[in-house]
Amino acid sequence: MIIGEHLYLLVAVVTLILCVEMKAALGSFTTSGAGDDAKVRCIERERHALLQFKEGISYDYGLLSSWGSTKEMKDCCKWRGVQCNNITGHVVTLDLRASLGWYNNYQHLKGEISPSLLELQHLKYLDLSCNDFEGRHIPEFIGSFTRLRYLNLSNANVVGKVPNQIGNLSKLRSLDLDQGIENNGSLYVKNLEWLSHLSLLRYLDLSRVDLSKAIDWMEAINKLPLLTEFHLIECRLSVVISPSLPLINSSASLVVLDLSGNSLTSSIYSWLFNFSTTHLDFSSNQLEGGIPKSFGNLNSLRILYLGYNELTGKISEFLQILSRVAEKSLEILDLTANRVGGSLPDNISTFSSLKALYLEENQLSGPLPGTLGQLRNLISLYLANNQLIGTLPKCIGQLSMLESLDVAVNFLEGPIPLVLPNVTYLDLSSNKFSGSISFLCSTINENLRFFDLSDNHLSGKLPDCWMHMKELVVFDLANNNLFGKIPQSLGFLTQVQTLHLRKNNFIGELPPSLKNCRNLLVIDVGENKLSGHIPEWIGTHLTSLIVLSLRLNKFQGYIPPNICHLNSIQILDLSQNSISGIIPHCFNNFTTMVSRNKLENLIFYDFTGHDGSYYFGRYIDSALVLWKGQEYKYQTTLGLVRSIDLSSNSLVGKFPKEISSLAELVSLNLSRNSLTGHVIQKIGELKMLESLDLSRNQLSGEIPTDITRLNFLGVLDLSNNNLSGKIPSSTQLQSFYTSAYAGNHELCGLPLPNKCPGDETTLDPSVTNRVKTTSIKEMRMGL
Repeated sequence: MIIGEHLYLLVAVVTLILCVEMKAALGSFTTSGAGDDAKVRCIERERHALLQFKEGISYDYGLLSSWGSTKEMKDCCKWRGVQCNNITGHVVTLDLRASLGWYNNYQHLKGEISPSLLELQHLKYLDLSCNDFEGRHIPEFIGSFTRLRYLNLSNANVVGKVPNQIGNLSKLRSLDLDQGIENNGSLYVKNLEWLSHLSLLRYLDLSRVDLSKAIDWMEAINKLPLLTEFHLIECRLSVVISPSLPLINSSASLVVLDLSGNSLTSSIYSWLFNFSTTHLDFSSNQLEGGIPKSFGNLNSLRILYLGYNELTGKISEFLQILSRVAEKSLEILDLTANRVGGSLPDNISTFSSLKALYLEENQLSGPLPGTLGQLRNLISLYLANNQLIGTLPKCIGQLSMLESLDVAVNFLEGPIPLVLPNVTYLDLSSNKFSGSISFLCSTINENLRFFDLSDNHLSGKLPDCWMHMKELVVFDLANNNLFGKIPQSLGFLTQVQTLHLRKNNFIGELPPSLKNCRNLLVIDVGENKLSGHIPEWIGTHLTSLIVLSLRLNKFQGYIPPNICHLNSIQILDLSQNSISGIIPHCFNNFTTMVSRNKLENLIFYDFTGHDGSYYFGRYIDSALVLWKGQEYKYQTTLGLVRSIDLSSNSLVGKFPKEISSLAELVSLNLSRNSLTGHVIQKIGELKMLESLDLSRNQLSGEIPTDITRLNFLGVLDLSNNNLSGKIPSSTQLQSFYTSAYAGNHELCGLPLPNKCPGDETTLDPSVTNRVKTTSIKEMRMGL
């Protein structure tokens, strides 16, 4: 009876306390006006805390425009990114992840994480990812949000030590601190003991957090029994496996394990094989040797990334081990850039669930198996940069799901028998394929976006069916034996950005329909037999061009002045044609050559599948630049090159002074024309110039002393003009071979052997010997 009375009193007291707290809480709510139903709104102190947080943001791109103190903005539960509990009114969610606005404008917060957020003690979800907190530390008070279940501070530009106080968040289910490529290593951890307190954690991403000193990372992970997805990408991990390390048994919950981009060796295997992982990424590590038989324990394996390691052995051995446990389940196998050899076995077709096979950059040899056509679910097949021989099996055309095929840089030959109606990405370049490409017209492929058959032995005319391929972005048929006229239907490729037709035998004019391809960034039709005038529509319609190469054709007439509308042009090559007239005086309109802008070093395109779920690869564009008779291919640094080549034409008139405005120009070649007048006096304004060739013209007068300001000049040729006077003195100008100044009979001074009038010093014998040696060397080189 006494116990019952005490229990009754206890219940009464608790009820009274709850009522008092609820009344106090309700007293702080604002309610609707008379006649409206009472409605819970945000708590005043929490609203004030959020406004204080906003004050710490220096710029918000309008993301916090709904946050305010006016009557219509007073309810913080209606603010962007804020969510309140429907009953208590407490803020439980703060989701301020940055977003993409109109035209992919990156909209983010910039400033600091204010301690005022401490007032939000009922917070369960906090996402501040992809913002810019300007290199500040993660505040330790984050560890005070003890109700927090989701925390995301990824790509937020925070630095320093990850606070151990995060270990206080015992209810946390998801933690993401990935700092992205730009801030790689900006965060660091000395040990991960605090992580073991997060026993409810299911998702963990510490990618690009420096864990080089956290040798206990494996022990910490072993203490997270509910962890299902785990990412430690580029964390500078080391492997220290203690004999006393408790290994997780095969019933562990881990499904996704991503340890790519570290320096892990094969010693990691003994820890790895105690998981029942279905998605494993060990790419870009230091794994070596053959695939261990222990892989046969991964009986739920669906996705396996082992690319960019030092793995060896035969591909048949890899597949045999995997077939024991994953023959019917394996969807993705990536062994890119290893040293795996041997031939692809016929029984690869037994992997019936396979969707993507990445084996490029290995040592595979032999022919392709004729059973490939049985891989009915295959979406991506990458076999580039191997030593494959034989023909392309007709059965590949039976892969109705195939969207991406790359067999570039092999020794495959014969005709191309493909009929691939769904392919998006097709790269057959750098092989020995022959015959025509008429197969393109045998089926309508409206999905094709990447098409590269360059560097083969293809012949015949270019098909006239491009009106069916309006999604094409990259089109490369360079270095083949194609002939005939370029068809008008190319004008239907309104999305095309790269057009490479170099080194073929095309004739006639550039089709006027190409002016419809307004997205073009690169046109290279050099080394053909094209004729006619340089079309004026290039300057009026294709104003986004970065590379224009019409080199080594039969173009004639003058350079149209409206070519100066190409404000983004970086490489302009009209050399080795029959172009006459003067050089337009508007080249200073080439904005990209005048001042450095924010262009990427690369000109590239990323390709994905129809639904975006599969990444097919990145195409890095390239261009050829001729320096001193040699071709240089620029690819990864293409965005840094600025070049003008008008050599070997019939141009007349003076050297345009406007060219001196092109301060970012790297290479200028006006040789083998009939230019007259003086070398421009302000040539030193071309401060980035590395190569200058003005040879074989009719230039006269002295070499301007301003040329000594060209500190990066590595190639110079002023030979065979009518230049006179003394060669200006500078360390560079005297270091060039005599051939750079030869054929200017009134030119004198070093490095030439003839002294200028008034020079009294005797020529240094070592210079004389060098001149003689140089002359012999040049004779041997055929100069």
